[in-house]
Amino acid sequence: MAQGVQREFAPSSICFGCGPANEQGLQIDSHRIENGLILRYTPEEHHQAFPGMINGGIIGTLLDCHGNWTAAVALMDAQGTEEPPCTVTASYSVQLRRPTPLNTELVVTSQVETLQDDRAEISLKLEANGKVCATGKGLFVAVKEGHPAYHRWS
Repeated sequence: MAQGVQREFAPSSICFGCGPANEQGLQIDSHRIENGLILRYTPEEHHQAFPGMINGGIIGTLLDCHGNWTAAVALMDAQGTEEPPCTVTASYSVQLRRPTPLNTELVVTSQVETLQDDRAEISLKLEANGKVCATGKGLFVAVKEGHPAYHRWS
């Protein structure tokens, strides 16, 4: 499988959720699908909330970072540029549907719901063993030079 968008466009990012350069982070690896991205992630022992189940904050981070990258890639494609704009999370929500198990691969998918010049609304779904464990949605906005996050991917 080709490298994920995080490694392709932001190999030196230190973000806890998606930064390839953060050795203690989640280092997610999202790949293109039609109208969105897909992420396959296997949580580790220290991601537990209680025995055998994943912490809700880890779930939120997976959805947040994956959604943010979905927006960045969608904006890049819509603008016809070679690199994505630097996007940040304006808002996101997570609905925890059932406990998310530890010893299985998690599959997170995202879809672009609306796209404007500098922002995108994204829907998110996290599944384990074919069952929906969490859903979410987010608004992600491209920032301009002068914003503290502007150069964070370079």
